[in-house]
Amino acid sequence: MTSSARKRERILDPIARMSEVLFGLIMALTFTMTLELTAERADVRMLLVGVIGCNIAWGLVDAVMYLIASLTERGRGFLTIRAVRGAARHDDAHAAITGAMAPILAGILTQEDIDRVRQRLVAMPDIEPPRLTRQDWLGALAVFLLVFLSTFPVVIPFLFFTDVRVAVRLSNLVAIVMLFGVGYTLARHAGFNPLKTGLGLVALGVALVAITIALGG
Repeated sequence: MTSSARKRERILDPIARMSEVLFGLIMALTFTMTLELTAERADVRMLLVGVIGCNIAWGLVDAVMYLIASLTERGRGFLTIRAVRGAARHDDAHAAITGAMAPILAGILTQEDIDRVRQRLVAMPDIEPPRLTRQDWLGALAVFLLVFLSTFPVVIPFLFFTDVRVAVRLSNLVAIVMLFGVGYTLARHAGFNPLKTGLGLVALGVALVAITIALGG
């Protein structure tokens, strides 16, 4: 990969980015939707501290899980290369290669295509055991920031409006718009209907928040 290609490489794919935003939104909504409309400013301050603290904690957890997943995925690739090189038969090597591919790719490749991949894996220089790279650490930072920063649009109304009723209504409106935006973005990435997917994610997000609150989350 050239240096210019590396610069263009995304740290997180659209699905990962939108998933982290959705997670942060749901965590924030479990706080704001349980706030009584008659609450005092002291209660609002406690709410803000709780929301921010919770999303910091879960942002850190998600970042660590991202690092673990990255290292595990790289380890699977390392084992696949070892399996291909150590295979006694070409069929065994082909099975290792297709097992590491997405089913849609494995299904369209011919035996000749797969064997060319096998030959390249056998001929390539030895690779180092899997380790975390700079890109992994940047990805973990991006995960943390997405979870953490997705909190702020939902809590901003509580910072500027002393009327808790108004703040709650605006906060819920912001959350609905953000949920719709997440669904719209995911739909465009996956080829679904953006409007229907956006509205569907709003409904799903509200349902998940209701379940979380009902279970004491």
